[in-house]
Amino acid sequence: MIELRGLLGNAVTVWYSAHDMDYLWTPWRYTYITAGEASACVFCELLRAGDDSKSLIVYRGEHNFIILNAFPYTSGHAMIVPYEHLNRLHKLPLPAAIEMMALSQRLEVALIELYRPDGVNVGMNIGKAAGAGIAEHIHMHVLPRWVADANFMTVIGETRVLPESLETTYQRLKSKF
Repeated sequence: MIELRGLLGNAVTVWYSAHDMDYLWTPWRYTYITAGEASACVFCELLRAGDDSKSLIVYRGEHNFIILNAFPYTSGHAMIVPYEHLNRLHKLPLPAAIEMMALSQRLEVALIELYRPDGVNVGMNIGKAAGAGIAEHIHMHVLPRWVADANFMTVIGETRVLPESLETTYQRLKSKF
């Protein structure tokens, strides 16, 4: 650490060297980080893949399907995705919108039974500026939350610690549908 006193007397400028920083290696994230822009819609591709367990598709409804988030915030983080490739919620036909909300309710109940969270986040990010990772195909996030789950590892370390594998989450959630 290098400390320099500024011209104002009490102001301090501090620089840290890379040797003062701790490193946490997460090689399993490399695929996500290096993937870049997808040439095709990931949701549409997973639907066509034909292997729901490998694609993490938990349930197929009439207008929507439920899929686990491959890069979850918490264990149990799932999404409801319409079959129709749409980039805006207002474009979603009413029957699909009604089913999306009904599936959100079913998913909320399943997550509460399976994980006993302190709360549940339900929501959409429509457009890149709103935080959508996959902006071209709308989807509803439903995920369990616990008091203080945004801890040191998440906030400072920018790392998520999940207590179960995606395969385990898939089997547990699948049992509720």
